[in-house]
Amino acid sequence: MKRVAILISGGGSNMVALVRSMTGDHPARPVLVASNDPQAGGLAKAAADGIDTAAVDHRAFGKDRAAFEAELLKHIEAAEPDILCLAGFMRVLTPGFVARFEGRMLNIHPSLLPKYPGLHTHQRAIDAGDSEAGCTVHEVTAVLDDGPILGQARVPVLPGDLSDTLAGRVLVQEHRLYPAVLRRYAAGDRKPLFW
Repeated sequence: MKRVAILISGGGSNMVALVRSMTGDHPARPVLVASNDPQAGGLAKAAADGIDTAAVDHRAFGKDRAAFEAELLKHIEAAEPDILCLAGFMRVLTPGFVARFEGRMLNIHPSLLPKYPGLHTHQRAIDAGDSEAGCTVHEVTAVLDDGPILGQARVPVLPGDLSDTLAGRVLVQEHRLYPAVLRRYAAGDRKPLFW
């Protein structure tokens, strides 16, 4: 059984989708939900599900990302995860941190990578006149939003779409795609999943 730690920064809707999927014959179980924000709403959700939680406020470390990560690592390593899932974790990780979990850290990003790495993905898709948008689960590498793609789900961009309406439709697919990819990944299947 694989042990999964999940990093969040906010409400944790993708974390909840992952946690709820890890039951029955699923090859993994959640062992930790950690956040860079002690007020992140997802922490209470995880605790209510009986999952250990931890919070390390990044603001206390100023611009010293390595010091923040060192403190965060204490909690992660104590949980002994086999897989680390980033689920709305809004901190850019240093190459040193990424290297520690190379080949076992996943992220979900709200665009069809390699299009639109970084922020404001939905507005960028609308502004470009794209006919479809979506989300991508990928392995994390030291380059932002650039690791091997493990899954993508597509949604149409509709006439009159605003960034919020498009984001809502993409989020529905995120909640389907990330659990599906994690199940396969935990079982050793890294073939990309597309729909």
